[in-house]
Amino acid sequence: MKLATYQTDDFYDEIFESDGRPRPCAQILLQKLRSLPEHQIFERQQAAERAFLKMGITFNVYGAEAGTEKIFPFDLIPRIVEASEWEWIERGLKQRIYALNLFINDVYHDQKIVKDGVVPGHVIQSAKSFRKSCMGLNPPRGIWCHITGTDLVRDRDGKIYVLEDNLRCPSGVSYVLENRRVMKQTLPQVFEQSRVRPVEDYPGQLLDMLQYLAPDAATYPRVALLTPGIYNSAYFEHSFLAQQMGIELVEGRDLCVVDGRLMMRTTKGFERVDVLYRRIDDDFLDPKAFRSDSVLGVPGILEAYKSGRVALVNAPGTGVADDKVCYAYVPAIIKYYLGEEAIIPNVPTYLCWEEKDRQYVLEHLGQLVVKSANESGGYGMLIGPHSTQEQRQEFDIRIRANPRDYIAQPTLSLSRVPVMVEDGFEGRHVDLRPYIVYGKSIYVLPGGLTRVALRKGSLVVNSSQGGGCKDTWVLSE
Repeated sequence: MKLATYQTDDFYDEIFESDGRPRPCAQILLQKLRSLPEHQIFERQQAAERAFLKMGITFNVYGAEAGTEKIFPFDLIPRIVEASEWEWIERGLKQRIYALNLFINDVYHDQKIVKDGVVPGHVIQSAKSFRKSCMGLNPPRGIWCHITGTDLVRDRDGKIYVLEDNLRCPSGVSYVLENRRVMKQTLPQVFEQSRVRPVEDYPGQLLDMLQYLAPDAATYPRVALLTPGIYNSAYFEHSFLAQQMGIELVEGRDLCVVDGRLMMRTTKGFERVDVLYRRIDDDFLDPKAFRSDSVLGVPGILEAYKSGRVALVNAPGTGVADDKVCYAYVPAIIKYYLGEEAIIPNVPTYLCWEEKDRQYVLEHLGQLVVKSANESGGYGMLIGPHSTQEQRQEFDIRIRANPRDYIAQPTLSLSRVPVMVEDGFEGRHVDLRPYIVYGKSIYVLPGGLTRVALRKGSLVVNSSQGGGCKDTWVLSE
């Protein structure tokens, strides 16, 4: 195997030290890989890809030629996290989610954090996902952000940062579970020897949380998963999770509100739904409360929710906390509600609505990453060092026209992991999306989704922009 010529290229590598020595966590893996003939490694990679194809592990790219499903690119070399580092990450994520839940509850009630001058009121009021109709709302058990996907990155110096929070309909966890299944088949001996923490209990953790939220009168809670339908980019995940939990997969047309209760149409007539795990955005959830032209949601469901007759996951209005401008205030939010410093720091962030920051950003567009406050999937973003003059001019105009909608951050040298290429192995940049479930307690899935920028030199890991994924091994003590 051509690992002897692998170059870390002055980046932090998750598998190799800067001098080329294997990191302690990767020694078992590399010992096994070096013992295999090169053609066997590539054969196992191809076997993994065939397994993904057979299992139908796909995603949709909107606007793509042919506009249909693609197999999620997968690379055989895992990303490995030491037990001690994961313990720190887990503590930091629990702290962050607990504080964000308090923040969302405050936003829709007294807004003490605004009155105390910690977060400007106009930042909240102008957030695209702030919902006036949710003011005064009290979600079941006081929990708003039940499921979160928090994106982490590691810089050149090895330090880990939170890149962004995803609190509306975070996707990708199905790939974590299926990646693991494929890896256990492809490198079984290495997997067993490496003391990798399991991820298979995620559907059980998710179902426990959903049932915990059911109205008290529901002795045997009925749970369903609401999908926009087969043309949604994450439909595979919706159907996969529903199947794993043993719950119904429904579309808006399968549901209606009758006498203030959410009901599901079945061949036996109407059946009550107590908890709805909805994978559609607030805008499309209830045409009576949000977008009147939505055909994906259920008319009257928000009133049923407010009356306590059904639980919705995540709660409507939760997206205010993953607005990228609100993100910049999370360390202050943690300090305000918990009296603690943030365990995992944010990436340093410039707010274009502030004149001093905006001037700096406009003068340094070629050096910064500029992001739209409410875009996702790698869209609405300028990566300064890789941009053209024309692109920088376009963002200059956008920022000046609507400064509230843009933030900027330094261009981080994201850590890398080896990937298999045609003639050997090369480093590619990665991030990590752990998944956090907030029910009776806060559960963090060990590892999460490692997304990898498969294009050489690219910093964009999103699948919609040509990225792929790797299995993430969190080691036991």
